Amino acid sequence: MTPPNPDKASRDLDSPGSGRLAHAPADHPPMPRKKVGVVLANLGTPDATDYWSMRRYLSEFLSDKRVVDYPDWKWQPLLQLIILSRRPFKSGEAYRGIWNTEKNESPLLTTTRDQTRKIAEGVHAAYGQDVVVDFCMRYGNPSTDSVLKRMQAAGCERILFFPLYPQYASPTTATANDQAFRTLMKLKWQPAIRTVPAYFEHPQYLDALASSVREAYDAAETPPEVLVASYHGVPKRYLLEGDPYHCQCQKTTRLLRERLGWEEEAIQTAFQSKFGPEEWVGPATVEHVAELARQGKKHIAVVSPAFSSDCVETLEEIEEEIRDSFLAAGGETFTYIPCLNDRDDHIAALLSIIDNELGGWV
Repeated sequence: MTPPNPDKASRDLDSPGSGRLAHAPADHPPMPRKKVGVVLANLGTPDATDYWSMRRYLSEFLSDKRVVDYPDWKWQPLLQLIILSRRPFKSGEAYRGIWNTEKNESPLLTTTRDQTRKIAEGVHAAYGQDVVVDFCMRYGNPSTDSVLKRMQAAGCERILFFPLYPQYASPTTATANDQAFRTLMKLKWQPAIRTVPAYFEHPQYLDALASSVREAYDAAETPPEVLVASYHGVPKRYLLEGDPYHCQCQKTTRLLRERLGWEEEAIQTAFQSKFGPEEWVGPATVEHVAELARQGKKHIAVVSPAFSSDCVETLEEIEEEIRDSFLAAGGETFTYIPCLNDRDDHIAALLSIIDNELGGWV
């Protein structure tokens, strides 16, 4: 463990007569210097791939009313007694196939940490050390509650909360924000907080997305005939109840196509990760790619514009289940285009968004 640096500790504190304590009496205890926080929020990750770790994670995830909004009396017995008696085994197997064994953590955790490190470097270069950057997970660790409380204890009186979802959806952006506000409800001294809105129309985000597609096409031995933009799915009922996610996904595909200068039929939109019996927005990616193969499209690529970091939905579901569906139906070449992750152009886009949203605070 690195020993504490007393010089740094003293710089991070205001003593009576300095900073926020300029007019405090001499016996007032030192306080952390006033800072601004930036919190990057991602979906979440289990702590490990064993049954109980997976069960804790899935129970938290699937008990969220933003994810499954059925009444507790109907849903919880089904979830706790049936679904969570079996699903942790299947989900654990999926995570083991993609697990970062070197660091003993999920790829989502690894990538989010890498993104945070690069963003912190950019933020500190622009604003100095009094803007603190950290990350949290909606489900699992590091929890939203622990990170926001740690930031407040470090002196952050203003916090920019940034859900890393380009498109707004109730089960992603909204639930991340909900969790942040739940933490504020428990604090005697609440920091001021801003939430970052959907950023799928941001020019630098679209440029980074288009660049990732061009690079993958240039590297492909056989050029893909169709690009499938695969977004995480939601029940169709959410769309009818006013959630803008489906519309924002369709617009993302259109804006990406325009950035690339392609014809309309060159990019198609589909949705993955269906859960439960009710109708979801479609078409379903796993079925759509098989249909493309049956139509004679032998070479396709898949990109995931709704995910800022590769995760089990991309590395396992797309790279295995959806790939297998396409090849089994007669397809020949399947190219998965990775998420933007910690690409420099993606980090630059996120820094631009942060710079705009910090307006008036720094």
